[in-house]
This record gives sequence, C-alpha cells and structure tokens, in this order.
Amino acid sequence: MTDVPPDVPAPPRSPLFSSEEVERYARHLVLSEIGGPGQQKLKKARMLVVGAGGLGAPALMYLAAAGVGHLAVIDDDEVSLSNLQRQVIHTTGAVGRRKTESAGAFIAALNPHVAFEGIDARLTADNALALVAQADVVIDGSDNFATRYLVSDACALAGVPLVSAALGRFDATVTTLRPHEKGPDGTPNPTYRCLFPEPPPAGTVPSCAEAGILGAVAGLAGSLVALEAIRAVVGFGEGLVGRLLMIDTRSMRFETLNYGWDPDNPLTGENPTIRDLSAHAR
Repeated sequence: MTDVPPDVPAPPRSPLFSSEEVERYARHLVLSEIGGPGQQKLKKARMLVVGAGGLGAPALMYLAAAGVGHLAVIDDDEVSLSNLQRQVIHTTGAVGRRKTESAGAFIAALNPHVAFEGIDARLTADNALALVAQADVVIDGSDNFATRYLVSDACALAGVPLVSAALGRFDATVTTLRPHEKGPDGTPNPTYRCLFPEPPPAGTVPSCAEAGILGAVAGLAGSLVALEAIRAVVGFGEGLVGRLLMIDTRSMRFETLNYGWDPDNPLTGENPTIRDLSAHAR
C-alpha cells in the first residue's frame, strides 16, 4: 500500500456510493467543482450518444469512466477493420460485430455501475423525439449533415441539451446547444440552425473514407464532447453554449467563435416554421 501525500485530501465517504464507487471516483470526489453532489448527479444522469464511431467511441469511454448512470447509444453499423484506427472502443476481435454490442461489452468491462442500452438502429424522424426525450443530455457523434440537423431539431423541440461535434481530416469543431433556455441577457440561446442555416450542397464535403482522418483528432474531439456533457450535468465552469470551438491540429490552434440567436431561424425564431420533424421524413 502506498502512502498518500499529506497535501492530498482523502475522498469523502458517502452513503450514496458503495466503498468500491468511492475508490473508483476518488479523483472526482476530491474536486470541489464535482465532489459528492456532482458525482451523484452523474450517477443519476441519462445520456444518449448518436453514433459509436470516431466521436462517439472516446466519448462513451470517458462518460462510462466518469460514472454516468445510464448510457444509451444508437448506431446501425457493424465494426470494420478500417474503424479501428480511430474508433477506440472497438477491438480487433469485434470486427464484424454490431457497434452497439461491441461498445456495450467494453463499457461493461470498464465500469459495471453503468447501465448500457444499445439501440441497433438508425436515428430517424420517427424515433428521434422519443429517444432524445428520455435523455438529460444528447451527444451527436454522427458523420453526416442530415443526422446533425435531425438531432439538433429533435433536441430543441424536446428541450434537451445537445453537445454537437464534427470532424475533418486534421480539424474538429465542438459546441453545446441549449436553445430551450435563455442567456443572461434574456435572449434565447442559439440553435444549430443559427450557426449553420443550411447544410452544404451535396458532394461538396468529402466523407471520411474519401478524405481520410487523423485518428487522434477523433480522440481529442470525443474527449472534449464528453467533458461538455459532464459539465452540462454537473454545472461547473463556462461551457460552449453560443460558442464554437474550432481545433486545427496541424498548427495546434484552438479558437472560439461566438455566435448568437438568429431571429429568422425557422426553429426558434420570431416566426418559426419547424414545429415537428416531418420535414426530415422526406
């Protein structure tokens, strides 16, 4: 047994956690910004992760390690060998298995205190609202614009916080959306459509398979997404609501773009035209 340095406080004991959980989350429990109350919030939290790929894989790993009580992931794909360069929740032995099954096995081995729900399906206009409404926080780890707009519209309509990210070859972006709430000045928080009013024309943004991607970039962005989701539950620090974090790993530049509510946006603007997800069913 190693001695604990005298300047490091011992983790507090709590009747809300087993002795094994106290030891497992010890480094959280000694953080004044988290502590026992924050860890209990994580234990009670329900999160939905859309996609168990490059972004979803590291996010799921850190959320499970952090003690999020219920993790659901929706993905209709299976593990391929080319995924393993960045989708680190999956192993070589998982090639050919459903991604939800592979992710669930990893999480069970990492933290048995986490209840995992694997949804082997694609997010659609028919199931999106029901799924996001069950979550305290949603994480969008999808790899296409159609799903990003669907997730963001569903979360806005359901009043659920959303952490959204996107990956490029050597770059990534991360933001948090809470359009169902207002900012300190009383102005509504922006939606995804305030940031990106329209998706780019089809074919102008190459897929990961076409353009390639540095695997560690997905790990970096996925970890930041997990951090934002934890922050949304525990409530510490300054999050990325109304701010787009832009990461360029070639020059190692991290920049933040501020953006605000657009009164002309069709979802939460002054004259909204989007009241359900019917447009996504086309």
